[in-house]
Order: sequence, then structure tokens, then C-alpha cells
Amino acid sequence: MADNSTSDPHFFVQQLNVADIIVIVVYFALNVAVGIWSSCRVNRNTLNGYFLAGRDMAWWPIGASLFASSEGSGLFIGLAGSGAAGGLAVAGFEWNATYVLLALAWIFVPIYISSEIVTLPEYLQKRYGRSRIRMYLSILSLLLSVFTKISIDLYAGALFVHICLGWNFYLSTGIVLVITAIYTVAGGLAAVIYTDALQTVIMIVGAIILTVKAFDQIGGYGQLEAAYLQAVPNKTIPNTTCHLPRADAMHMFRDPHTADLPWTGMTFGLTIMATWYWCTDQVIVQRSLSARNLNHAKAGSILASYLKMLPMGLIIMPGMISRALYPGLRGLMIAAMMAALMSSLTSIFNSSSALFTMDIWRKLRPRAGEKELLLVGRLVIVVLVGISVIWIPVLQGSQSGQLFIYMQVVTSSLAPPVTAVFILGVFWNRASEQGAFWGLMTGLVVGATRMILEFVYPEPPCGFPDNRPAVLHSLHYLHFSVVLFSITVAIVAAVSLLTPPPDESQIKNLTWWTLSKDKLLEALPEALDVGDKQTLFWTQVCNFNAILLLCVNIFFYAYFA
Repeated sequence: MADNSTSDPHFFVQQLNVADIIVIVVYFALNVAVGIWSSCRVNRNTLNGYFLAGRDMAWWPIGASLFASSEGSGLFIGLAGSGAAGGLAVAGFEWNATYVLLALAWIFVPIYISSEIVTLPEYLQKRYGRSRIRMYLSILSLLLSVFTKISIDLYAGALFVHICLGWNFYLSTGIVLVITAIYTVAGGLAAVIYTDALQTVIMIVGAIILTVKAFDQIGGYGQLEAAYLQAVPNKTIPNTTCHLPRADAMHMFRDPHTADLPWTGMTFGLTIMATWYWCTDQVIVQRSLSARNLNHAKAGSILASYLKMLPMGLIIMPGMISRALYPGLRGLMIAAMMAALMSSLTSIFNSSSALFTMDIWRKLRPRAGEKELLLVGRLVIVVLVGISVIWIPVLQGSQSGQLFIYMQVVTSSLAPPVTAVFILGVFWNRASEQGAFWGLMTGLVVGATRMILEFVYPEPPCGFPDNRPAVLHSLHYLHFSVVLFSITVAIVAAVSLLTPPPDESQIKNLTWWTLSKDKLLEALPEALDVGDKQTLFWTQVCNFNAILLLCVNIFFYAYFA
């Protein structure tokens, strides 16, 4: 374990040397430079240019941005902390992304492009025919962004900088918010995606250097399991093992009844939550919608999938090693953490701006012109920064462990109904607006009930009996997401069959079975030009890599099962 003196912020401040300071200064300078450069590359004075980067983005920044947006500082710390607490199984949250990222590019993106949407709630209105579902999903997405994503990332990133540099918590958060807001407001999605690409390089390089140093100090991978199992902490905090090393720490697949991450929940429940995040959430899908053609969208998903295989070795295993030693390299660690924080914040700000402007403001002011909508989009980012600052005292009074639990509880309680409505909308022509709406409302009531119970009856400290209601202690949150998804599907199906079928306009080019190649070409001219030999070649390259990715993913699961 690290020496207790490392918990004192001044310990780190005294140890910062010239090299550390240079790394941090160069990092911020690069961010500003890339933000300015990318802002000049596209026309930011149109809705398409500001929110979708002119639909002319190449595959490599899209893939890097997909990865960076998902690897916020909250997840960065959370994966390392979960690795330290419970071992390898948490890598499933990363590896599961492979399947849904491929589904995004091969199934969902063609339909979204064909429907000519800017936001995901807009797709639901076109598919189901009324605006109430669109409004509900827009508000839900905005609330989830502010109270889960921004909260977790701000807390984790600002606390890290506060500890390492000794800066005031408000100052740490304020500096990060101001820098991210400037180039997000000025440059739109293009600036966000290109700076995300920079953040990805910084995160990966920093993580590789730290990982090599950590494994070198512990004596190599062969010593990892032995060192982890012998690393008993001086202080225990509430969890299933009282923070003693788990016997199944080196295994991905764990007992479905007693494990902290049961294999059934990680296989089925996590897939439902991952489909919501990767295929129906504005933060992620907006990047794929900016692709210049369908092959670039596919290649972006493939690159992101390859990158998502890395956190097992670069974040989780070093987290396990941290039980026994502290790796150091403060300047590089701060740069990597800032990269994770800023990439996720810019992504959330830009997507939330698009949601409010296109789905809420345009509903309130249907005659609003493009200049007004662009102004509102930029002002929304400023307002979100203000809300984030106001939210700081709440974050400061919370414990990071509670925040991570809070994020998991909220997601598993609210996301599955949204996943169900999107999947049925895409794959079942008969799904009606009444069915989708009442499925969402039923799912909201059931999910919110479980979420409230989680807060009313918190998990007892280790060593104490668990007297919570059976729906909490006997039903893992990942298993609950399966139950909630199933209930929503049943309600949508039942009500849809009892109500009139959707109009032709609500399914044509808006479902998998009615997708027209001509409509896809009209929406994005280069999207599917199969007569072009070069396009056909890159289509085959994408398909080959998709199959290769699946094989690599299955191999890793089998090896660590």
C-alpha cells in the first residue's frame, strides 16, 4: 500500500518538478492549438456544420472521439479502483462495447442517416409519429448528462488535480470548465472530435508508460496475481469482501448468484445498458452521424472497438497493482487524467446543446431561424458550465465511491426502457406510438421505484446483515436491467397490438426492413456507392476487421473466463 503521507496534497506539490510542469503546460497548449485549428476546418455557421461537423469527418478522429468520450475521468478512476477492489471482471464493461459498436455502425447508423436526423429523440418522433416521446427522451437525456456524466467526471478529475497540485477544488474545476467551454462553444462538434483525438493519444501514451513502470516494479505479469492476493489494505471500506482480495479476482465469468459482477448480468444486463449508451445516446451517436460516408462510420467504430480492448492492461491491471505500490509520474498522470476529463466534458456539452436546441427550443419556437438556433446552442453550453459550477458543493460533499454506485443505479433504472423502444422501433414495423409511450412510462415507474429504494435502503457496511428488501439484495442491478427491459418490451408489444398500426410514413426508411438504398444515397451521397471499386474495397476491409474484432474479443473472454 502507498504510504499515508501521499494523501496530503502538499506531498505531491513538493514533488512536482520542472519536467512535470512542462508536460502539463505543453498539454494545455496542444489543446488550445488543436481547438483553434479544428474550429477553422468546417463552417460553424450552419446547424449541420456546428452539430454534425458538416457530415465530413474521417474515420480516425471519429474512432478516437468515440473512445475518448467513453473514457471520462470518472471511468478512468472507476476502472482502476474497481480493478483494485475486485479484479479483472470489470473489464467486461469495456469489452462488451465491441458488439454494440459494430451494431451501431452496421445497423443503427444507416437508419439514422436515412432518417436525416440531428438528434436521437428526433428519430423517435419520426418513427412513432408524435412529439411526446421526443420531448421525454430529450429531457431524460439532459438530466442524465448533468446528474450522472458531468457529476462523475467533474468530481473525479477535479479531485485528482486538487490532490496532485494542491489547488482549491473550485479553482481546479473552474479552470477545466472554462478551457473546455471555450473551444466547445467556438468550434462545435469538429473541435470536440479533433481535440478528442488528441486526448486519446495522450491517454494511451500516458497509460502505457505508467503500466510499464507499474509492471516493472511488481516484477512482471506473472507476479500480478500473487501480489494482488497478498495486498491486504490497512483500512477496509464497505464491499462484498470487506476489501479483502477476491478469490475469483483473475476471472471474468463469476457466480451468477453470489458474485459482485455475475456472468449472467455481465452478458445480458450489461449488453442492454451498453446498447443504450453506444447506439441510442446522443453523446456517442452524434460522432458517427458526422462521418463523410458509411465506411468511415464503420471504420470509426472498429477503431474505437480496438481501443476499448486496451483498458484491461492499461487501467485495470495497474489498478490491481496499485494495491501494492504507487507508480508515480505525476505530470504524466495529470495530463492523462485531464485528457479523460476534458474529452468527456466537451462531448457531453456539445451533445446536450444539440438536444436542447433541436428538440426543446425548436419545439417552443418552431419559426426560429438558423442563426437563433446556433446562438441558443452556444448559450446552452454556457448554462451547462454554470450548472456544473453550482453542482460543485454537492460533489464536494459526496464520496467518490457513492457517486460511482449512484451512476450505476441510475443507469440500470432508467436506460433499459429507452433501449427497448429503440430496438423495437428499428426491428418491428408494428410498434406503435401508444405502445412505445406507455412502455416508456411503465419502465420509468418501475425503474424509478427501484432507484428510490436503493437510496432509501443503502447497502449495509461489510460484516453487517443485509436486511434490505428482496428486490435489492436478491436482484443484482445488472439482472434488474434485464427484468426492466423485458417488462418494457411486453408493454410496448401488447399496447401496439391493441392499437392501430403505424402509418407508412412512420416506417418507410425508418426501420431495418424498410431501409432504402436510394434514400441512404440521397441523405449521404457517398454512403453506399457499391459501384465504386475503391468503396467496395474499403467495405470489405471494414467487414474483415469486424469479424477479426469479434474473434479477438471472444478469445480474450475465453482466456480470462
